[in-house]
Amino acid sequence: MFLLYTPKYELDRRIKNFQDILKRQGIDGAMIIQNVDVFYFAGTMQRAHLFIPADGQPVLMVKRSFIRAKEESALENIVHLDSPKEMTAVLKSCGYGPFDTIGFELDVLPVAQYERYRKLFKETKIIDVSPYIRSLRMVKSPYELEIINESAALNQEIYEFIRENMREGITELELAGNVEAACRKRGHIGMHRLRGFNQELGYGHLMSGSNLAVSSYFDGPTGGMGPDPSFPQSAGYKLIGKNEPVLVDYGFVHNGYIVDQTRIFCIGKLSDHLIHAYAAARKIQESIKISAKPGVTCAELYGLALETAEASGYGEHFMGYPERVSFIGHGVGLELDELPVIAAGVKTVLEEGMVLAVEPKFVFQDGAVGIENTFVVTADGLKTLTIFDEDIIYI
Repeated sequence: MFLLYTPKYELDRRIKNFQDILKRQGIDGAMIIQNVDVFYFAGTMQRAHLFIPADGQPVLMVKRSFIRAKEESALENIVHLDSPKEMTAVLKSCGYGPFDTIGFELDVLPVAQYERYRKLFKETKIIDVSPYIRSLRMVKSPYELEIINESAALNQEIYEFIRENMREGITELELAGNVEAACRKRGHIGMHRLRGFNQELGYGHLMSGSNLAVSSYFDGPTGGMGPDPSFPQSAGYKLIGKNEPVLVDYGFVHNGYIVDQTRIFCIGKLSDHLIHAYAAARKIQESIKISAKPGVTCAELYGLALETAEASGYGEHFMGYPERVSFIGHGVGLELDELPVIAAGVKTVLEEGMVLAVEPKFVFQDGAVGIENTFVVTADGLKTLTIFDEDIIYI
């Protein structure tokens, strides 16, 4: 079994970039706690606190498993931490503290935890550093892009599996189970990590026909009935029938990195309005693909998508019906809901190396159609990473 450990040069690059921000913002250091952020900067997701000073070597303080953290992380300063109460003493022994300011990820830190840290650092001003971390993670390095490309190649195998195994009369859940088993055999971790509060997702969404019109709490254009009210999204017990869309919005997670992809399948033939709406979704994707160059804002791209959707005659069905979501694309990486978000009013400017999922979709009472690919921003526009047949796939 091959385990990929994040190389030291990659961790050093990430930490240096973050330290440059800390210096510019006048922050003495940052305490990184959220699992994904710890993994990004330390290469391990063991239960730990990672202190990154504005100057000097970071300190990874590990509760459990210290042995695995030592094996997985290329950081030099890794120590065992029995209790957070010992944190200030450990930092002092490493030459850090007391602090005037210290950063925490306040977008994800529970209030109860925040209060504990405030008592530990009671003379220190706590500052939210999550925007700086998320902005750093928007632009992917060559190392990250290599893993994302591998994830895309694995997802191509999954969509070929779906084409070969879809048939009339099985439930959405049965097809989803078969597909998800194929994903696990290829190393999928079994879930997508999301930063958003109360947002959760397994492998993705797989629904058919009228189930595609069922909305849910999930922040996306489609919802799905799900197996029961405790997980009211994605595949349910509906039988897959003829002449209806089967939408598969499945991503692959390989070595932590996500690609996001949607294709439309049909056993038989789709209705004309669904065919025309799908053509409009393709047109939106292609226009964004050409226009999304460095220097363009996310708001400009959203406006372009909305204008094209309205011109298609299906504008009221764009990105959800009757409840529309307010975006048509988002960053992907270690989390599914990374920055930037392609939405109205978002002034974030595209940069080379950003990785985006663009998902124009139209939802009707009898189903939904659309397409989604994962792209990397280049000087000439978007380069497609998730390669698979982009026509409606008739079985």
